[in-house]
Amino acid sequence: MPDTNKLSRRRFLKATGGAATAAALAGCTGGDGEETTTTESGGEETTTSSTTQEDTGTELSGSVFNRTLSGTITTMDPVAATDTSSGILIQQVFDCLMSYQNALPTVENELAADYTVSDDFTTYTFELADATYHNGDQVTASDFIYSWERLAASENSRRAYFILDSVGVEHETDDEGNYVPGSLGLEVGESESELVVNLSEPFHDTLEMFAYTSFAALPEGVLGDIEGHDGEMEYTEFASNNPIGAGPFEFAFWEQGTAAAVSKYDDYYGQVAQVDNVRWQVIEDDTARYNYAMNENADYFTLPTAQYDPGLAQVESTDEYGREIGTYGPVRNGKTLNYVGVPTLSIYYVGFNMNKVPKAVRQAFAYVLNQDQMVSEVFKGRGSAAELFTPPTIFPGGAQAASDLVSSDYPYSAGETDIEAARQVMEEAGYGPDNQFEVQWTQYNNNAWEEMASILRDQLASAHINMQIQKADFSTLLERGRNGQLEAYTLGWIADWPAPDNFLQLLNPPQTDTSEQGPISYVNWTAENGDAAQQATDAYQQVVNNPAPTDEAQQVRDEAYVDIEMANWEDVAMLPVYNQKEETFWYDTVDIEPFGGMGPSRQKLNTVTLNR
Repeated sequence: MPDTNKLSRRRFLKATGGAATAAALAGCTGGDGEETTTTESGGEETTTSSTTQEDTGTELSGSVFNRTLSGTITTMDPVAATDTSSGILIQQVFDCLMSYQNALPTVENELAADYTVSDDFTTYTFELADATYHNGDQVTASDFIYSWERLAASENSRRAYFILDSVGVEHETDDEGNYVPGSLGLEVGESESELVVNLSEPFHDTLEMFAYTSFAALPEGVLGDIEGHDGEMEYTEFASNNPIGAGPFEFAFWEQGTAAAVSKYDDYYGQVAQVDNVRWQVIEDDTARYNYAMNENADYFTLPTAQYDPGLAQVESTDEYGREIGTYGPVRNGKTLNYVGVPTLSIYYVGFNMNKVPKAVRQAFAYVLNQDQMVSEVFKGRGSAAELFTPPTIFPGGAQAASDLVSSDYPYSAGETDIEAARQVMEEAGYGPDNQFEVQWTQYNNNAWEEMASILRDQLASAHINMQIQKADFSTLLERGRNGQLEAYTLGWIADWPAPDNFLQLLNPPQTDTSEQGPISYVNWTAENGDAAQQATDAYQQVVNNPAPTDEAQQVRDEAYVDIEMANWEDVAMLPVYNQKEETFWYDTVDIEPFGGMGPSRQKLNTVTLNR
């Protein structure tokens, strides 16, 4: 997930002369403005019905499905949220036109009761469900027009490029290429129950994008942060205390850094929630979160890698989506847990600020990193080794094609730690025992990543690299990245939509310039620090120029995706480590459907039942 900008990627490329110009190669920006990614996702906690939460002083009436979060919540505004923890709550409170049912990577109707598409794939007409917001107002087409205008034009939006660029809803720009407020190609159809969406050109994942919570419906005029609306409440009230959506749960409370909760919405147009409340306790410390779960304060939770024993997992079945379902235990408290392991559409990686870390150093990192070793020894098998930035299930040609490409072309000794090659590339660049390169490694607070960093530090010492390890909380890490203050850093990316360009946009050089507003990644990839910068830039422009949902356009995109991956191998802007297998555990007190490859943050909880 990224952080964003109001700078359209297409508009930026146009403004800088496109992919072929030296100006474009000098770098630009992109992304959500940041590249919001994730730490290990949260676990959960437990209570019984009619419980007073003593740590917050907030009373919840009725049954409570309690969970934990490993990261802090930042906002309840769908267009401002860029972190996973906020997204988990927003998913429960707000609905979109489409959704990923149980986070499976196939979209289904949500607030869209039905839709039609024009023959040229540029006009979508949605018939809206008979739904109401939590304040009782009817959901209308005008609400979507207002909500999406906020996405495009609000100063609070961090995802403007989603609508202006990725989907490419028709709009006007001024002489400087800035979005002209109020110009989106959106219309009320024959009635307020019909929304017409006009695209400037076809886009292959339009419906998938409309399932993203940035496109959620809000009551028209509830906020005054766009032209033509004064707002019914102050922005901080909405974003922190009174978000109004049309989802299966209403907002209950949020206490910064401590806990948050939602309560079921009885008039929900879909399946009314089976539990009265869902509550999250925020616990960033791995050991504290583990103890919380082992004390049976959590119905449903993750286990930190340090406390995870792969020998306790018993897989009883694997379904058509690759989800491993079984049991885990007995655990410390003597209980045997329910278990699911899901290969998510994700990539965890080491990124480099290429302005500060020379190519030889980046290549030395690639030579010593043995992804198989790290997955097995450090992450305890909770994922699969990754040499490509695109997750294998959505790589052109699928997982086998990804494996074949790595086997034939990966230049850095896949499955090995090649210290000799790392030392050689460093010495060829002029480094040696008396001329070592000093690099700062910055990571979020995670024990497994610190263990991996220690292994790399010791290996790199033999290749004339002195690596210092520094930890930072997640928000600080992102801020330093946006400001160009990182050197080597760790982050991950979980799919916004299930296509390679959602991942490979992070490797589009014009979107990685931290001197510009809202870079999508923080690598500062230019022709001055990377021989393959032009190749990556040209290839991503091919993706942008061929967005249609046709076989012909798909073939062009597929070829470009591979070119970007190869360019990254050459210059090592980002060093992939692993694709995560997201594992969750739960006591017999809860019945819940396994989530899918889009990750647990995309799963609504209205079908959860408790057995207490």
